[in-house]
Amino acid sequence: METFWFIALAGMLTVYVLLDGFDLGAGVISFLIAKTPAERGLILRAIGPVWDGNEVWLLASGGTLFFAFPLLYAVSFSGFYLPLMMVLWLLMLRATGIELRSHLSHPLWWSFWDLVFAASSALLAIFLGAALGNVVRGVPLNADKYFFEPLWTDFQPNGQTGILDWYTVMAGVIALIALGLHGALYIAMKTDGEIRERARQVVKFAVGVLLVITLVSLIVTVMIRPELLDHYKANILGVIFPVAVFAGLGGMHFFRSKGRDRAAFLASATYLAGMLGGAAFALYPNVLPATTGLVNSLNIHNSAAGAYGLQIGVYWWSCGLVLALVYFRYLYRTFGSKVTLADRS
Repeated sequence: METFWFIALAGMLTVYVLLDGFDLGAGVISFLIAKTPAERGLILRAIGPVWDGNEVWLLASGGTLFFAFPLLYAVSFSGFYLPLMMVLWLLMLRATGIELRSHLSHPLWWSFWDLVFAASSALLAIFLGAALGNVVRGVPLNADKYFFEPLWTDFQPNGQTGILDWYTVMAGVIALIALGLHGALYIAMKTDGEIRERARQVVKFAVGVLLVITLVSLIVTVMIRPELLDHYKANILGVIFPVAVFAGLGGMHFFRSKGRDRAAFLASATYLAGMLGGAAFALYPNVLPATTGLVNSLNIHNSAAGAYGLQIGVYWWSCGLVLALVYFRYLYRTFGSKVTLADRS
């Protein structure tokens, strides 16, 4: 049962990144492709019907983590207290940037909340990437399964580490570029005219940058944590994840050049799923590796809830998943059309 819940949790987090990722990405690139308040309003209308629904997957992932791996939940929220509070504030600022913008019709008001939306989206992307970098790199868990990391120390990914070092910052930069590209593809898919063309230009530039930094990150990750390759060596099925990563990168470039925005967006989703799935596959069965020795690491066995609870939880989780999937199918079918400047109310 522990493996089932590991896959379920990894899958839900991946769905969150795929869906809320294009909302974040739209904010990241909003000032690059939108030159006027009206155009930035168009970007907000493109994500407006779905952005808050997409965050359901983050809440559901947190609930699943608390239920299935309570020790991991407790240790993580204790050790990562400061960055988690920062993420919480950024989530609130992004929401207020979206919701309060339309409450007053004045260019200065619009510009202020547009800046709040863009800045909070960019910082959230960086922090989410850095969070994954921390998990992959490992944290200084002691024998009592407790750790504390300051925001930064000497920016080295070994020794007395901080939340931020050059490796986790690199992970944050990858997330920023990947989600910005994901958002640009979504905006290209949802709009026409100059906005779409500018979004396509962002994609044209960003794909090459993302390819280079992805290759660098994979090499560096293996250098820092060579044991992450062990599961790949033991199970050939893991090759599907790097294949998905590079197929996604190739697909984004190819479909963008053909003007097939929806296919390019799906290729971006493939890239993100490959990166996240590959990280989860490499970590398994660990969920929070310890830099102080494998014996201190949290894995799916020593951090899981009781067997009976995990078995019963499958039924309720399955019911909730079906309801969520029905809701999201309805949501995206209802609001699947393009948005234009002429639609502005």
